[in-house]
Amino acid sequence: MATTVSVTTTYAGEFAGKYVAAALLSADTIEKGLITVKPNIKYKEVLKKASTANLLKDASCDFTATGSVTLTERILEPKELQVNVQLCKDSFRSDWEAVSMGYSAFDTLPKNFADFLIAHVAADVAAANEVSIWSGDASNSGEFDGFETLLAADANLVAAQEVTGTTVTASNVITELGKIVDAIPSRLYGKEGLQIYAAQNIVKAYVRALGGFGTSGLGASGVGSQGTMWYNGQGLNFDGVPIVMCPGMTANVAICTTKDNLYFGTGLLSDMNQVKVLDMADLDGSQNVRVIMRMTAGVQYANVEDIVTYGIVNPSVS
Repeated sequence: MATTVSVTTTYAGEFAGKYVAAALLSADTIEKGLITVKPNIKYKEVLKKASTANLLKDASCDFTATGSVTLTERILEPKELQVNVQLCKDSFRSDWEAVSMGYSAFDTLPKNFADFLIAHVAADVAAANEVSIWSGDASNSGEFDGFETLLAADANLVAAQEVTGTTVTASNVITELGKIVDAIPSRLYGKEGLQIYAAQNIVKAYVRALGGFGTSGLGASGVGSQGTMWYNGQGLNFDGVPIVMCPGMTANVAICTTKDNLYFGTGLLSDMNQVKVLDMADLDGSQNVRVIMRMTAGVQYANVEDIVTYGIVNPSVS
C-alpha cells in the first residue's frame, strides 16, 4: 500500500526566516560572500558616502577650515516579491519516499515532505535571485534592478572607467581583461577586496587561455605545462586582481570594484517575509500542495566612481 503523504504544517515566523534565507542567500554570489549583505531592511536604507578634497594644509597657529567634504547618498530599497506555486504531491512522492527510507545518496535532502517541497521551490528562487542581482530589471515581474541595470542608467559613471566590450574568447580574453585592469583608477588599484566580477563565459575563456590555447606568450602547454588539466577550481586572478565568476551576469560583461561597494539588501528577519505550505486535500479533495513565499530583495552600490565596467552601455556618458 502506497504511503499516504499529507502536509499539515503551515510555516511562518522563525521557520519562515530560515526558508527565505535559503531561497535568497543561496544565490551563488551571496553564498560565496562576493558582495555585502544588509539584512533587516524594513523599507529602505540610505547608503551614505563622503567625498573629501584638499584637507591637508601647511600648519599655522589658528584654526582655519580647509578642504571640502561632500556628502551624498544612494538608496537601497528592496522590492517586494512573492512565490505562489501549486504542486501535485504525486509528482514528488516517489523521490521523497526514497529519501525518507534512506535509499538516496543525497543525505542532505529534507526528510519531511513539506520541507522537501519548500527546498525544491527555494532552489529555483535562489537561481532567479542570482540573475536579478546582476542583470535583473525591476520592470519585469519577479525581478529587481541588478547592478548592470543600475550602472547602465547612472550618468555619474566615469567615462574613462567604462570599457567597451566585445565577444570574449580564449584568443582575446587576455587583452580584454587587460583593458579592465588598465581602467582601474590608481586610488582603487591594490585596495583590499578589489576584484573583477565576470560573466561565466569570460571566466571559461580565461581558463581555456591559461591552458595554452590563448596568446600573450602562454605557450602551447599552458600553466605548469598541464594543458587543459591545469584548472581544478582554484582561485583566479589577473595582474594581481582576483577574478570571480557570477553566473547571473550577462555574457561578455564584467564589473571591477570592491566587495564593500556592492550591497544586497533584504528584510530577511522582518515580518514582510513568510513561507507557507497549504495542503489542499481537506479543502478541495485534490492532491495539490500550495507553496507561498513572500520576501524582499534588492541591490545597490555606494560609489559609482569606484567601479570599472566592461560591456555595460551607458549612452549618457558615451
